Amino acid sequence: QVQLVESGGGLVQPGGSLRLSCAASGSIFSMNSMGWYRQAPGKQRELVANILRGGDTNYADSVKGRFTISRDNAKNTVSLQMNNLKPEDTAVYFCHAYIMTTVYWGQGTQVTVSS
Repeated sequence: QVQLVESGGGLVQPGGSLRLSCAASGSIFSMNSMGWYRQAPGKQRELVANILRGGDTNYADSVKGRFTISRDNAKNTVSLQMNNLKPEDTAVYFCHAYIMTTVYWGQGTQVTVSS
């Protein structure tokens, strides 16, 4: 069993920054990818960014140049640095891990961008 624990959400003004972190514990050997999805009210859950086993990264077009995903293998954590936040970034952000053939989700953390 794998547990994903997120931290770092909150309220920030437009143009501000937040950093999300996700710590994975349990049987995480052979992790294929780890990353972040988000879901805004009334919208489908969408990929924000992920990092693959070999280190390659993927970003949603809407966050390229503003968000950076990174991984600390020693601590089994993945972080998402979010800069120049916009109101449309408001959503619940979910940590995601794909390990062997199973997908795991964190409980979600709220990010609100508002003045």
